[in-house]
Amino acid sequence: MGVTIDRSSPVPLYHQLAEQLCTAIRTGQLQPGDPFENEIALAERLNLSRPTVRRAIQELVSQGLLLRRRGVGTTVANRKVHRRAELTSLYDDLNRDTGRPTTTVLHHELVRNGRVAAALDLPDDAQLLSIVRLRFSDNHPLAILRNWLPQSYADLTREQLEAQGLYALLRDRGVRPVIAHQAIGARRPTGAERQHLGLKPSEPVLTMTRSAFDSVGNAVEYGDHCYRAQDYSIEVTIDER
Repeated sequence: MGVTIDRSSPVPLYHQLAEQLCTAIRTGQLQPGDPFENEIALAERLNLSRPTVRRAIQELVSQGLLLRRRGVGTTVANRKVHRRAELTSLYDDLNRDTGRPTTTVLHHELVRNGRVAAALDLPDDAQLLSIVRLRFSDNHPLAILRNWLPQSYADLTREQLEAQGLYALLRDRGVRPVIAHQAIGARRPTGAERQHLGLKPSEPVLTMTRSAFDSVGNAVEYGDHCYRAQDYSIEVTIDER
C-alpha cells in the first residue's frame, strides 16, 4: 500500500499516516482479516520513527479499524459502522462512510400504542404510523429499525422508505428533529431478530431508543432499534462540567 508523507506540512506525521491507512481500510484497499504490516518494517519503509508509526496504528486500533492479538499480530478488523452520538440517521451515516445502505420495509401500518404516545407527549389514543425496516450495509444485514410517527406522516409509503432514509424524507417536508431523548443498551436478540440479522443465539444486539422533537417541541418520531453488535459502535465525546 502506497503512503505519501509530506514533511513540510503542518499536519503531524502520525496523523498523515493514520488518515491514509484509515482511507485504505474504508475504501476496501485493506480488507477485514488482512494482516497489517509490521510496525518496525513500516517505520523503516516510510523513514519514520517507531513512536510515530505506533501512534498512528494506535489511532486505528482506538477507532476499531485494526485489531491487535497476542500471537497473531495486527490485522484489519471486521468492518464496523462507527456512529457518533448525534441526531443523525443511520442511512445518512452509512452514505457518508460509503456503506451503500439499502432497506427492506417489513411492516407499515397505522396503530395505537400508549407507551410510544406518552414518550412523544401525544394523547394515549393517538394514531401512529408504525414502520419496521431491515437496513443493510454493503448488502449485509446491519439493523432492524422500528419507528413510530404522528399520523400526519401516514402518507409516507413503503417505496419512499426503501428508497431514502427516514430523516431525509422528513427534511423534504421541512421537518427537522433538533432534540431527542436517547438511551443505548444491549440484550439478547429475539428469534426473528436473529433470523433477519443472521446472528447466533449467543450473539447480542446493541439497542437504541429515541424520542425526537422539532424546534418548537412537536413530536417527530420514536425509534426502537437494534444493531449487530459486532458490526456497530457509537462514539461519544464527553467533557467536564
